[in-house]
Amino acid sequence: MRTGRTGSAAVLAGALALGAFAAPSAEAADTGVKVSNLVVNGGKPIVVGTTAEVTPKFSFHIATPSGTKVSDVTPFPFLYHDTTPAKAIDSGGIYTGFTECGDGPRAADCTGELTVDPRYRLDSTNDATAWKVAVWIRVWTADDKLKGEQFLTGFGTAQVKRAAKVTVDASPEPVAKGGKLTVTGRITRADWARHTYTGFAGKAAKLQFRKAGTSTYSTVKTVSADSAGALRTTVTAAADGYWRWTFGETSTTGGATAAGDYVDVK
Repeated sequence: MRTGRTGSAAVLAGALALGAFAAPSAEAADTGVKVSNLVVNGGKPIVVGTTAEVTPKFSFHIATPSGTKVSDVTPFPFLYHDTTPAKAIDSGGIYTGFTECGDGPRAADCTGELTVDPRYRLDSTNDATAWKVAVWIRVWTADDKLKGEQFLTGFGTAQVKRAAKVTVDASPEPVAKGGKLTVTGRITRADWARHTYTGFAGKAAKLQFRKAGTSTYSTVKTVSADSAGALRTTVTAAADGYWRWTFGETSTTGGATAAGDYVDVK
């Protein structure tokens, strides 16, 4: 396979290819290539922590004009915000990890994945926002010369969110039936400026209990975290079972649920 080109059922290493080509200085003329039904991460938010690389999947349909085959085209879906598509290719974007297209001569379904490395692509909490979706199209001649290129936009947005965690500890263990049980925990979320997890101040979390021998948790009360993200409350111990904290996602942050902490009630 020629570097930087798709082929019949070919796999394109998009992130490497992006680094191999200089971005155009302005949006180029219409190539006639059409991209439709572009879906990123199944339409769900992309939740990213502080160190682990995340690879959300995407899919789309591509169609080419007369005289251009699918194998002549390299499509690079990518995400950008607070910039333009052309500038995002050089910096500030979330890029294609790979793209694979089918065997159709002038139309094909394609799949692939983006690569989000928070250490290099996310450096501010302002990155927890709606990123615009675009596709960089490059069209090649039979002898591997660039014939044309274009940025396709208008595919909507993909939400990128900060990953969150929550811990739980219930004590004393064991506890006398009818005695007081103190349940603590801490909510933290990814800080992309520091690349560590920091306290999620003021976030409300549900305290839930699952009686031993059952499979369903029930909410006992809701508690708001303090300025450091700490949770603390007192409940009455009535039966053996598991205690946990849980909370849903916000516009900028993913949700989290702690593993249940078992308490033996004597």
